[in-house]
Amino acid sequence: MEHLKHRRANSSPLTPLGFLERAATVYGDCLSIIYNTTSYTWSHTHRRCLQLASCLSSLGIKPGQVVSVLAPNIPAMYELHFAVPMAGAILNSINTRLDARTVSILLRHSESKLLFVDYFSKSLVLEAVSLFPGSVKPPVLVLITDDEVSEPPNASLAVDFIDTYMGVGWKRGHSVTHMCGAPVVLNMLSNSLADNQTKLENPVHILTAGAPPPASILSRTESLGFIVSHGYGLTETGGIVVSCAWKPQWNLFPATERARLKARQGVRTIGMTEVDVVDPESGVSVKRDGSSLGEIVLREIKDRSKDVIISGGENLSSVEVESVLYTNPMINEAAVVARPDEFWGETPCAFVSLKKNNGDASNQEAATEKYIIEYCRARLPHYMVPKTVVVKEELPKTSTGKIKKYELREMAKAMGSSRISRL
Repeated sequence: MEHLKHRRANSSPLTPLGFLERAATVYGDCLSIIYNTTSYTWSHTHRRCLQLASCLSSLGIKPGQVVSVLAPNIPAMYELHFAVPMAGAILNSINTRLDARTVSILLRHSESKLLFVDYFSKSLVLEAVSLFPGSVKPPVLVLITDDEVSEPPNASLAVDFIDTYMGVGWKRGHSVTHMCGAPVVLNMLSNSLADNQTKLENPVHILTAGAPPPASILSRTESLGFIVSHGYGLTETGGIVVSCAWKPQWNLFPATERARLKARQGVRTIGMTEVDVVDPESGVSVKRDGSSLGEIVLREIKDRSKDVIISGGENLSSVEVESVLYTNPMINEAAVVARPDEFWGETPCAFVSLKKNNGDASNQEAATEKYIIEYCRARLPHYMVPKTVVVKEELPKTSTGKIKKYELREMAKAMGSSRISRL
């Protein structure tokens, strides 16, 4: 048996396509999507995905080629996750919060043959394509216009969703039982309900991930009737890979202790064969005591874990932001650390020193916080742009000349929460 080669008859991979086919067969008349006034059953969704896959093939998309999409969570995005693999192609989903330069690099690197673009991201994509070298053929663009998107996706839209969710009765009207959201969504949701002195009529299970949720937000959210699960995943590759596996005996603890426990995660989910948390220096597994820190050995990251800033569920590398700051001719030194933020959890805080031009004070006057932020905004995705800039005569350093980031972290922490900004 060990010499039996893998064939369709004895080895069938488990993929989302099998899930869709089963759902269409068993639950064909049940709702699969509700989006504004649009709704589809599983039978409709299956048929639409088959039609889209057929269109992709007729456009010349071959197995193994890359189809990209830049769109928010709309029905077209959902259907592409099935239709593209149905056609044998590879789906490359691009974050709508990225800047044109990064989108252009991703499209070229993936060698995308086709790009589906949401209407409100059209200008971003056109700018990204304009950055292609003349020798590189850009992907064919397909504009998504049939989904009911009323405005571009941003934080204010998330707030509108929260208001709609409770005010118009989404939960009541559609009997919502499960939802997902980053800790920042939990914060908005709990604040909205608390302000309106509203509690849920029936429990709603909510999965949160993207950043460790503060125990206070977890406690407040659950006090309003939500049942919160906490996980950690790899957006680009593996979904939820570890989670907080709740134990029944923990229900006996006070609310604050329950929230503290739920803020942890690290137990592998059922779909993972092996996960470990290791010491970043030695590679030895850390103690399973709920307090020892380490790195999850699942992915390669471009920065040390303590230098990764998690803002609103987005992981951003301080090194990437610093590299942009160093391109400014006025800046001599730059270091970026996390500053606490009530809304986003953390935001980038940049400490910089300026170059001295023979005693000329013009640099000091010109390099204001607003100027440096705008400089970064033109060169980085908006979620990576520093929300705070501190100009210092000189950054603290060790005897070997290394910037003391731990001191800067303490300074940023002492500043308290940054000004509340939802943009």
